[in-house]
Amino acid sequence: MVIMISFYPETVIRNDVVEKRFPFEKEEPPEKLTWTPTNDPAQVGYQLLVAFAGTAAPPRLLDWLRTRPLGGITLFRYRNVENPCQVRQLTAALQQAARAAGQPPLLICADQEGGQLNALGPAMTPFPGNMALGAVGDADLAFRVGLALGRECAALGVNVNYAPSCDVNSNPQNPVIGARSFGENPALVGELAAAMAQGIQAAGVVSVAKHFPGHGDTVSDSHHGIPVVAHDEKRLWEVELRPFRTVIESGTKMVMTAHVGLPALHDGRVLPATLSPTVLQGLLRQKLAFQGVIVSDAMDMAAITQGAGLADDVRRAAQAGVDMLLMTDDPTTQETAYHALLNGLETGAISQTATNASVQRILALKQWVAAQTQPDLTVIGCEEHRRLAQEVGNRSVTLVRDEAGLLPLRVPADGRIAVILPTFQNLTPADTSASEKMTLGRALRQYHPYVDEYVIPQQPDESHISAFRARAGQYDLVIVGTMEASRQPSQAEMVNVLLDAGAPLITVALRTPYDLAAYPRAHTHICTYSIQEPAMRALAAALWGEISFQGKLPVRIAV
Repeated sequence: MVIMISFYPETVIRNDVVEKRFPFEKEEPPEKLTWTPTNDPAQVGYQLLVAFAGTAAPPRLLDWLRTRPLGGITLFRYRNVENPCQVRQLTAALQQAARAAGQPPLLICADQEGGQLNALGPAMTPFPGNMALGAVGDADLAFRVGLALGRECAALGVNVNYAPSCDVNSNPQNPVIGARSFGENPALVGELAAAMAQGIQAAGVVSVAKHFPGHGDTVSDSHHGIPVVAHDEKRLWEVELRPFRTVIESGTKMVMTAHVGLPALHDGRVLPATLSPTVLQGLLRQKLAFQGVIVSDAMDMAAITQGAGLADDVRRAAQAGVDMLLMTDDPTTQETAYHALLNGLETGAISQTATNASVQRILALKQWVAAQTQPDLTVIGCEEHRRLAQEVGNRSVTLVRDEAGLLPLRVPADGRIAVILPTFQNLTPADTSASEKMTLGRALRQYHPYVDEYVIPQQPDESHISAFRARAGQYDLVIVGTMEASRQPSQAEMVNVLLDAGAPLITVALRTPYDLAAYPRAHTHICTYSIQEPAMRALAAALWGEISFQGKLPVRIAV
């Protein structure tokens, strides 16, 4: 029996309740399809998820589909997305090409997490993201968000969503997970991740639990090297693995590996989990009993050997138990991976039995995908979804402290407010924040007409800081938003200088709550967990007392 313990509020949700709320697994099985594994070496093509640059399928990809199997394709915002109609036409053309070649449906994938990772473009509903959901702590809300994310993916022809993140963000210095996590409590993370995964799959889209065995307690990014999770197996089961157990038991169909090293499980060696039979076979297949498809994180990351050594790591990943390899848009590396898998079969480095088992799992997933229905494009950004996103924003905005007694705001009718925000940038390769628009100033002007909005660099220099030190006295209130100030000290310096200037000041952590630790003297501090418009509207409404601050911190702040 699955028992999921809710952290906010403290309730226990048992299997019968889960099944009533999330009944998608009770559907009738689809008609039996005829695609089955063979001993043809070319079937290793099913084990690859490729990518390409452009808004239409390139000839080389169409040639691939005509001549050999392919597992699927990953779409990226900055490479493939213009608007919903274009994406739907693109995915339809790709599936038609697969059908014409006698292939099963392609798995068409995207990182549509919500929050700071919105792979499918600005038309999608701007959900504030996982840590905002963690601040609410409501599994039903997480399910409804997952359902909406899934419906919008499905409308575009995207049938695999690389979500949810099951990482427990226990390290404030984590540069790549942060607000992508539901929080630091493993039970809460597991409950909300399971609910979101079931919502995604209720919409007919495969959910992908990531990043196994957990990327939350790292201080580096696997895009740039091998992060180390320096814990023994006992701690892994208590923290990192606990959400994955819950999500797997709730029915997720896919798990994504992390390129993190676990030296305690490998006699001190730092081996990426993607290449580790101990992690993938021992923990994931045997101890967690996961029967679905294992997909690697992107194989172009620096944690994986690049160049001539990539072929060896591709074979090692397959030997370790990875079913599908996530490749980027470089044709050379795609061919390298394909031929590395062929070579592994020919030399016996990869067994035919293991390859057939992987292909069987992939074809079963394609069979499930083939049985789903596609909603109309009108679900994208629809009123129902936008109301849901606003509900997340309203219920998650969190007041950490108001020692200055500034709230609700009582600015004179002719008073002036300054809003200072850092430029929205992609702080990691797994980020689409640079595409978001500044909406806080507009939201505040719904309540007060005299709001000046200033945008400064992510790392303001002394000239910016000096200018605002001199200007602060001209305003009745200064609101400063920060993003990752604990890792970008010049943002914290800006806040500390304004505190010394003496103007009434409100600080807002726009991503992770940890920013307060970088400027602990701040007297009034708020967390939104998001820069999306619903979070900014909720912040404005809460500042003026139109709604209450309902959110609770899903992580601890060391102040």
